[in-house]
Amino acid sequence: MDIEIKKDLAGNWFKTLQNSICHSIDNIESNNIKFETTSWKRNQDKDEGGGEFRILKNGKVFDKVGVNFSKVYGKFPKQFQENIPGAKKDPRFWASGISVVMHMKNPLIPAMHFNTRYICTTLDWFGGGIDVTPSKIDQNEKKNFHKLLKNMCDRHNKDYYPKYKKWCDEYFYLPHRKESRGIGGIFFDYKKGNFEKNFKFVRDVGTTFQLIFQKIIQKKIKKKWTTKDKDAQYIKRGRYAEFNLLYDRGTKFGLQTGGNVEGILMSLPPLAKWK
Repeated sequence: MDIEIKKDLAGNWFKTLQNSICHSIDNIESNNIKFETTSWKRNQDKDEGGGEFRILKNGKVFDKVGVNFSKVYGKFPKQFQENIPGAKKDPRFWASGISVVMHMKNPLIPAMHFNTRYICTTLDWFGGGIDVTPSKIDQNEKKNFHKLLKNMCDRHNKDYYPKYKKWCDEYFYLPHRKESRGIGGIFFDYKKGNFEKNFKFVRDVGTTFQLIFQKIIQKKIKKKWTTKDKDAQYIKRGRYAEFNLLYDRGTKFGLQTGGNVEGILMSLPPLAKWK
């Protein structure tokens, strides 16, 4: 398949998914509050793509949720080329993706994160994942969450779930705290080879995330919480912020490739606390 067709298919899917996820969030909020939408360009002086990030704040259900779409291209900075497959040979790149971060009003509902992306250099590959970060662990919720992920992965390859679960556990870990960020999920990167097969999997990851966040929210949306629960949430959000600022590869990639700063840092919670 021609690489330009692959780019169109991936980029169009990520944009469609952004619209669909925002529609689901609007339904949960019952149109109580609207997304603020910001379009941006990677380079104001020449065409190097850009994107659109949408943020909803102070809803009845969502404290803050960001849904970011990007499609950018250009050349990697010289110091960055060594670390990207295929970029040393030719620094030109094309990248598109969607990222979603949800910080909830009710502290009994976990923070949730999802992203998928398609990157082209002289090579091309998919990456992404889903993970959940509760401030109060619910073992049934954890079990059901991982069951949904395993069922989704098994539809494509029986080896995916154990491999990508392990990758997620190792990735979303705070070495300086010696603790995991949340209850895990799946994480994958450099998924290259059969485009049709990999693209089908990436689409399934996106639709499964929509199913997961709606199930989790609807189950706990009316549960009562205490000030102690909220305090625990603020502490956990501090851990979330630490990971995203110190270790997250997506944050580093976006900042080092001229992405929109506000869109990149939309993952940070509106309020956090440290002891």
